[in-house]
Amino acid sequence: MLMHKLRTYKSAEKLNREDELAWKFAAMAADDVAIDADVEEMIINRVIDNAAVAAASVARRPVASARAQALAHPFSPGATVFGVSDRVSPEWAAWANGTAVRELDFHDTFLAADYSHPGDNIPPILAVAQHTGLNGRDLIRGIATGYEIQVNLVKGICLHEHKIDHIAHLGVSAAAGIGTALRLPVEVIYQAIQQALHVTTTTRQSRKGAISSWKAYAPAFAGKMAIEAVDRVMRGEGAPSPAWEGEDGFIAWMLSGPAASYEVPVPAPGEAKRAILDTYTKEYSAEYQSQALIDLARRMGPQIGDLSQIDSIVIHTSHHTHYVIGTGANDPQKMDPNASRETLDHSIMYIFAVALEDGGWHHAKSYAPERARRPETVALWHKISTVEEPEWTQRYHDAANKAFGGRVVVTMKDGRVIEDQLALADAHPQGARPFGRAQYKEKFMILSEGVLTAAEQRRFLTAAEGLAGLTDLAALNFTVAADQLGPVGKTGLFDYRKA
Repeated sequence: MLMHKLRTYKSAEKLNREDELAWKFAAMAADDVAIDADVEEMIINRVIDNAAVAAASVARRPVASARAQALAHPFSPGATVFGVSDRVSPEWAAWANGTAVRELDFHDTFLAADYSHPGDNIPPILAVAQHTGLNGRDLIRGIATGYEIQVNLVKGICLHEHKIDHIAHLGVSAAAGIGTALRLPVEVIYQAIQQALHVTTTTRQSRKGAISSWKAYAPAFAGKMAIEAVDRVMRGEGAPSPAWEGEDGFIAWMLSGPAASYEVPVPAPGEAKRAILDTYTKEYSAEYQSQALIDLARRMGPQIGDLSQIDSIVIHTSHHTHYVIGTGANDPQKMDPNASRETLDHSIMYIFAVALEDGGWHHAKSYAPERARRPETVALWHKISTVEEPEWTQRYHDAANKAFGGRVVVTMKDGRVIEDQLALADAHPQGARPFGRAQYKEKFMILSEGVLTAAEQRRFLTAAEGLAGLTDLAALNFTVAADQLGPVGKTGLFDYRKA
């Protein structure tokens, strides 16, 4: 693995194109290295994981709205949309499917200098692969590149520090992954990467305060923009360049300024793309830093006993957990029983309270409005606070000693103190019971139960597990009965086209 040193260059300075980060990524994307067997296995796991979450969310309003928008853009050959058999233009398929995958905050994650959900790369790469008639092996290659670039950007560049949403890394990785799948020239991938970065830089307000459904749409938007970027540069058009290093570019004005420098890992020529193995999925439908704390709540509940006798709960944790999903965010919405689902899944105070009471977590029931408004839940919830502890912040960033959980101190009304800690979620690759193929399939079966027929469940899993030999990637879609798609929502601008 090479470390690429990244900085700003004045327009008058000489910067060879081959020394730009976008070119390094493009060359890596075009490098036709073999895919290792364990990487291929994990890619299949994540295809199954994405479909599981999409099945569980197929009837939810944001997903139904995105699907309706996509269905207003029929196209042949086009790409498939989860839940239906229609074909639509690939960028709109990526939009609908990306929203379905992200809606429940329930698929994979990678946390380092920044954070991400690398599985968001799969919908746009798959949509293009379906539209262009690629096979399973092509798709695997493209997904491996998407994960590689996403993970390496997240290791090297913190966007959150500058209140930029993490989709700025995703547009780049998806564009490169599409380029790999299509075997595009380095020049084309280079331009598409820069175009995707330029148009997917948005603020982090999408994950702050009263969080809306845009949290689910944002990665889908990045995937849609990546497809449009690739299409545009395939037609011979260029992009703002150099995108990161330019005098008025990303580093100088969006990141830490003209004097800043970064180091971004890039695989050496001929080196295998293995970054997907650094990522991890979720057992629970909630922000990743809550995964270990849900497991810890399950463990501590029996130790505590009568929850009404709790005086206070303090979660000692990392900077990220404290300031993003903890009381350090200073978001009153995180303590509001009437808050949106998207806000509650970014409130570790709410999540820990419910997990203590219920001894677990459910992707729908745990967020139900009536669940959030229970008086005893609200009382417990408001006794919980977080503090940043340097040890946990250090471990959050320590590649060899990762920790995404925390230490919980429960003080009872009689003065007793109950304390426990957990560094990693049980489902983490280094956790107590790591997810393997059997757990991914079980997650799919649970989340698609009552949504897909048993025959459709079996058909999809057979197709996904045989991905390397697939010649028709439409098999990675699933269809459901019309009554499983949820109510028809409000009409929008695109519906007038159909009138």
